[in-house]
Amino acid sequence: MTRLIQTSHGTNTGAFTPIDWAMFGALGLIWGSSFLLMAIGLDAFHPGFVALLRIVAAAVFLWSLPQVRRTRVDREDIGRIALIGLTWVAGPFTLFPLAQQWISSGTAGLINGTTPIFTAIVASVLLRTLPGRLQRVGLVLGLAGVVLIAWPSINAGSNQALGILLALLAAASYGLSINLSVPLNQKYGSLATMSRVIWTALPMVLPFGIYGLTRSEFAVPSFLATTVLGVVGPGLAFILAARIPPSVGGTPGPLQHT
Repeated sequence: MTRLIQTSHGTNTGAFTPIDWAMFGALGLIWGSSFLLMAIGLDAFHPGFVALLRIVAAAVFLWSLPQVRRTRVDREDIGRIALIGLTWVAGPFTLFPLAQQWISSGTAGLINGTTPIFTAIVASVLLRTLPGRLQRVGLVLGLAGVVLIAWPSINAGSNQALGILLALLAAASYGLSINLSVPLNQKYGSLATMSRVIWTALPMVLPFGIYGLTRSEFAVPSFLATTVLGVVGPGLAFILAARIPPSVGGTPGPLQHT
């Protein structure tokens, strides 16, 4: 049986193309704004209901695309899709709203920016390779930045420390799932893969989402913000995020075997 936890190299072993850079830029803008939308959603909604509504909006949007419905997935890949649904959607989508009860949307966005660092680390472990020298320097600097962001709150021993810990756990989960998705995206394409990933996450968050619904108040701004968050965030951003690693890999640049 195919191993669940595995990844593969990107198809483009050279420098980033203009399309690669454009996808990275668009992804940064979408994910950067998503934490502001999440904060608006949390004004009236419980974190569990924010996670559920976000996933429902993304699932409906992606399934409306004909290309998604036409693609058939092999039974042997269902287990990996479910694992990605847990680590890319159900887990982080629950952890980030919980974290934003104690940290600002700006801090959550900064911590989410560590996702490429975790992605590269996981890729290095799974592929048993090292990134190029410049990439290794970048990883060290990135990890130092994480410490600088997290240390004041952790040192203070406040609820902010818990929020940062949850956000870091979510970012690390993204790093794992992005790598796990590479073989599937290369096989089926990002649209078909991510749609099924999001649908498998739906029953995982449903109990917490229903619990959150009973502890939420309806507000139009929160509803609109969370719905847009689902369509633009998991919908469009996940398509971009799923297309980048199959092209450039988890550790861009020259790879050296250990």
